Amino acid sequence: MLTILQYLIVMALVGGAIFLGASAVFGRSEELPPLPPGTTATVLPAEGVTGADVDALRFQQVLRGYKASEVDWALHRLGMEIDYLRTQLEQRDSGPSEEAEPELLTEPEPEPTPVSERPADD
Repeated sequence: MLTILQYLIVMALVGGAIFLGASAVFGRSEELPPLPPGTTATVLPAEGVTGADVDALRFQQVLRGYKASEVDWALHRLGMEIDYLRTQLEQRDSGPSEEAEPELLTEPEPEPTPVSERPADD
């Protein structure tokens, strides 16, 4: 029984050494270098966020899931976009304001015709 346990421990150590050696020689097989600290790959447009933009969101993975600061930023950004759109809808649905109504009811004065475009008097 002790021989089997020794065999398993030696195999685990040999496997770990091979893994560490291969990782040191060949790297982690990543095509892109890791992002510098304090930066993120999470991107949303400045305005006009669409469903496709939300579907394309990607967050950095950390030990406990996604990076909380990136998720918080994305949720804050989406909340601001929703508030902006609701404000636009409320302004559109409320109709023209009382100050604008008198301007709409009066007819605009015709612009004077330049001298060169007036018909000639014979």
